[in-house]
Amino acid sequence: MSKTQQPLSALEEYLPANTFTYVEVFLKQYKVILTITRERTSIYGNYQWTSRTGRHRISVNGNLNKYSFLITLLHELAHLVTFDKHGPRVMPHGTHWKHEYGVILSGFLSRRVFPADVEAELLKTVKNPAASSCTEESLLRVLRKYDSQKPGFCLVEEVPENGVFRLRNGKTFQRMQKARKRIICRDTHTNRLFYFSPVAEVELLTNESPL
Repeated sequence: MSKTQQPLSALEEYLPANTFTYVEVFLKQYKVILTITRERTSIYGNYQWTSRTGRHRISVNGNLNKYSFLITLLHELAHLVTFDKHGPRVMPHGTHWKHEYGVILSGFLSRRVFPADVEAELLKTVKNPAASSCTEESLLRVLRKYDSQKPGFCLVEEVPENGVFRLRNGKTFQRMQKARKRIICRDTHTNRLFYFSPVAEVELLTNESPL
């Protein structure tokens, strides 16, 4: 589960109540090597099949709240099952993966392990799963309520117009106007314009325009 090997039961602390037993069935059936990683900004989880060992490997970010962690793990397990049934040539998030993810997710929804607001969003997901776990905007907004509070951080859509925010890499931007589903923001150092997802988490610096 990590660089320091731990018993599978240690996974229980990362999962919502009464879900470990059901997750354990998948992990044991497919002999999954599960790694819980530090936060990765570009991905929440990853699935790989190692040809050298013939083993399935899944990694999930350990900083996720319990519901996000479970959803991400189920997303990656769907990749595993798709690979196991159809081989490596299928589209990563094509019809086969959507089917398997829908089946797995429906099984957990039937056990009522998610809060009502998360469950309502996931019921929409079952009809047409997204390519990236936890990235449907409405689902991400709901899941964020269950994150540990981060004073000073907000979503780009919550930054006041002309307000300034900072990314994890230290770059600062001024929020401009909304353009369809994205928000235009100006790099305060280069003046270049970028399109941001409205649900990207950033650090709010000021509500005023930069000098």
